[in-house]
Amino acid sequence: MPKDTKPKKMGRPKLPKGEAKGRIVPVRFSAYDLKRIESAAKANRKTVSEWIRGTVSAAMEATG
Repeated sequence: MPKDTKPKKMGRPKLPKGEAKGRIVPVRFSAYDLKRIESAAKANRKTVSEWIRGTVSAAMEATG
């Protein structure tokens, strides 16, 4: 490899500014609530994140 070339970066290339998937919003749940969320997600064959996003989205649609 020539001395002046950099090795290729690993991983997914960065998205252009303003085109990220979304924002990460930290949320804290009690141990009891988290167990219930995990159970509901598992019963629906979803990850916890998918289940939370779907539940919040449905609640927003219901309230208009």
